[in-house]
Formats: sequence, C-alpha cells, structure tokens
Amino acid sequence: TEDGICMVEGGGQEVSEERMLKAITTAEVEIKKICDFLKDFAEKCGKTKLPFAAPPEPLDLTEQVKKEIMDPMSKALFTEGKDGRHDAVKSIKKEYFEKYKDQIPEGKEKLFYGIFEDVERNVLRNSILNDDRRCDGRKSEDIRKITSEIGMFNGPHGSALFTRGETQSLGTTTLGTVFDEQIMDDIDGDRRSSFMLHYNFPPYSVGETGRLGTGRREIGHGHLAQRAIEGVLPAKDEFPYTIRVVSEILESNGSSSQATVCSASMSLQAAGVPLKKPVAGIAMGLITDGTNFKVLSDILGEEDHMGDMDFKVAGSEEGITAFQMDIKIPGVSVEIMTKALEQAKAGRLHILNEMAKTISATATEMSATAPKITTFKVDVEKIGLIIGPGGKTINSISEKSGARVNIEEDGTVTIFSKEQKGAELAESFISALIEEPEVGRIYMGTVKRLMDFGAFIEILPGKEGLCHISRVSKDRVEDLRSVIKEEQEVEVRLIEVDRMGRLNLSIVDAQNPDWKPQFGNRK
Repeated sequence: TEDGICMVEGGGQEVSEERMLKAITTAEVEIKKICDFLKDFAEKCGKTKLPFAAPPEPLDLTEQVKKEIMDPMSKALFTEGKDGRHDAVKSIKKEYFEKYKDQIPEGKEKLFYGIFEDVERNVLRNSILNDDRRCDGRKSEDIRKITSEIGMFNGPHGSALFTRGETQSLGTTTLGTVFDEQIMDDIDGDRRSSFMLHYNFPPYSVGETGRLGTGRREIGHGHLAQRAIEGVLPAKDEFPYTIRVVSEILESNGSSSQATVCSASMSLQAAGVPLKKPVAGIAMGLITDGTNFKVLSDILGEEDHMGDMDFKVAGSEEGITAFQMDIKIPGVSVEIMTKALEQAKAGRLHILNEMAKTISATATEMSATAPKITTFKVDVEKIGLIIGPGGKTINSISEKSGARVNIEEDGTVTIFSKEQKGAELAESFISALIEEPEVGRIYMGTVKRLMDFGAFIEILPGKEGLCHISRVSKDRVEDLRSVIKEEQEVEVRLIEVDRMGRLNLSIVDAQNPDWKPQFGNRK
C-alpha cells in the first residue's frame, strides 16, 4: 500500500537477506506509483464506496467484566503448555458466564466472550512490548526446544520426525522412476514434474475431530515448502529419480509449514538424495503499537492470532529459498523488515545446527527397496535400433532383464529396476546392440546357420559374421555339421571387416594368443 509492504511471497536461489530487502524496497517505489494511479483513476471513474456496517454497541457490563477478569486472565495466559493455557482460559470464561448470564441480553453471547479476547490480546501484546515476555516464557528471539530423528520406518525410502516445541512434522520420502512423474496438462501443454511435496494437516493435530481433506490452506503450505526445497535438489541428470515427499502434521502450535521444510530436508538426506545444502524454515511474528515494536522468532498459534505479522522464511546457511508474509496492519516499514530478516537468519542457522546433530550429510547408501536407476547416452541414430520394429527389441530387453527402459529423443537411456542385477543385464543388452564390432576381439557367438562353405555366427545382437569352413578347425573339415551345430555357442575372433562391411570370423584364431591382423579393417 502507500504506507508499506503488506504481503510478499516468492522464492530465491539462496539469496542473501540484503539482496531480498533491496528487491522489496525497489518494488515498493513502483508499487506506490501504481497506488497513486489507482487513486487518480478512482477519483475520475470510481463510485462512492459502500459504508462499513457499524460495529455493535458494547454491553453495559463490558468495563466491569474487564476489571474483574484482568488478574485471573493474566495468570491463565501464562500457564505452561498450549492445552494448559486453553483449559485455564476456558475455565475463567465459564465461571464469569455463569456469574453474568442473567445480565447478558439474548443473542449477545458472542459480545460477552469478545470481552475475554480483548483482554487476552491486550495482556499478551503489552507483556511482549513492555517486558519482552511471551506466553510460554520465552523472549522475543528465543526458539523452542528442537528434537529430531530419522529412519523410523522400513517402508519409505527416507523418513524424519522433526519437533519444535508443540509443532511436529513427520516427513517421508519415496523415490520413483520417470514413469512416476506428475503429468500436468494445462494451457501451456503437457508438463512433467519429478518433485512433489504434499502437506497434510489432519484435525487431530490440533486436538479436533473432522474429515481428512485437502483445502486451499494445505495446498498453499505444501507449495511454500516445495519451493523452499526445490532450489537445493540435484539436477535430474545427476539424480534421475522422481521424488515425492509427504509431510504429516502430527501436532501443531505455530508454523507447521516451516516444520515441514525441516522434516522434508532431513528425510531427503536420509533417503540418499544429494541435496546441495540442508534447508530449514522459521516463522516470524510482530507486535507493534505504532511507535514501538518487537519481532518474534518461532511464533506460537496465539502470537499469530493476536499479533500483527506472519512472516515465513526458509533457506540454507547460504541464503533464502522461499518466503511468505501477510500482515494485519496497513504496512510494514523497511526497519521492521530488516529486523525480521536478520532475526530470521539467526533462527534459521540455529535450527540447521540442531538438525545437523541428527543428520549432517546425505546418506551414502540408498534404501534397499529404492529402485535402481542407470543412465547413459547413446548416439541418436541408434535409438531406432534399441527400440526395434514396433518396440519389439526394447520390450524383449525389459522381459529378459525385468527392468524398464526409457529412451529420450536426445539419446538419453534410463534403466529402472528393482534389483541392481536387472539394471546391469539390461545395460549389457543395450551395449551389445549399439556396440561396433572390433577387429581382433574375441566374442562368444551363437551359430545361426550352417552352409557348405562355412557357418554364420551371431557375435552381437543383430550382427552376424561368416566363419569359413577353413577356419572352423585346425584339421581339414569335410562335413561342417560334424564339427558344430546350429544354436551352439562358440568362441570366435573377428579377423576382418571387409570393404562391404561384412564380418569375417575365425574359431581357430580365437585360441591363438599370438594372433595378429593380416587384413586390417578395409571397410
């Protein structure tokens, strides 16, 4: 607005706090120009705004109740634990409602309970501004106790449990293949994503019952966490897996989306995904009376509800990867933004240090249940040879090896298999298909046809050569069929590739360690 920044959302490639602040202040100048244009436009073309509905008149007993509940509420609001505070406040509300229920006009119960919220708001805000004391006893820059663990489950390829105070996220990582990529068909056409992060917020995480579902809040939190992680993922050619992370919020009291960033980062490392850097997130709050202000690190649910700002910042030790801010006041000054970013950085580094106590580097070994992936490139002219007529060849490779093979238009071949043995077998089949016969090399060939003048032997898939009858044995052979048979496997040496590209083989010379080429490669 004209008064300051009221919302930011975006991502960065580990950008510094100074650079982000410069980007925001640069944008603020242009935003004010747009605001001026809109005001001028409204004066010329706009209509008179509809008036807001007048607020309801306060109850006659409002001031009396405020005086009576101030002391008990001040004690209840600093009870240890979220549930303890909730129960203490609830008890006071019930007590005073019973006392004054005969004086509350019918239908005005909400106004009566609003008195308690006003007192709660004033007590908590004044305590923070004047005494730097929050409802859980922390100071403005303190972060709640952090604990974490990894590898709780055998099924997922990586798992991590991250707990910060009364907020807990269970992150699980599953690795898939190119066939598991998310396909999005939109106005831009067919797009594919090899990284997905899903955020679930079940009602039991806040002590409630209800249906499990995915709404705008869950989607937004998931996107924010996904953006925070995407910048540190390895390139696809370095790590050709499809990655899915799921965050289950098991308990919530302040910034479950940033707890998701932490559990996701740890579970990815536990799964063997080579992150460029670990990533953590923190939510910052604000209390201001217009003159003085306090920026709060790692805010609670009450501080989000009663405060003036919710500013989420995620990143690595090097810089910011994702951020999101919304406020309840007209605008945030550059001074407040600067303080919030500095404090967020200190908090983020503290959280990263705590995470490193559990896992500080990517696991050297991937889960035994993770798919085995092999990637290499072939000449684009060989793609048709590997696929074969109607996909016959590539399907045959998959059937024999138990692996799935995918070929891109640029010649990138990716082999997926549950076992390493299957991936190696498929790779050997493909290598044999595209391999060029080498003069002097010994091959294990299969006899395909017998003729009076020699035997045609397949030394590589689809590549046959002729072993003349004179080179089948050291002794003179009258009847070739008395020496070798069709489908018999024999060792042969490739002794020549003639001008027509035909392969000449020798069984005799395969046994001769002193063999030297007599013809050369005349192709």
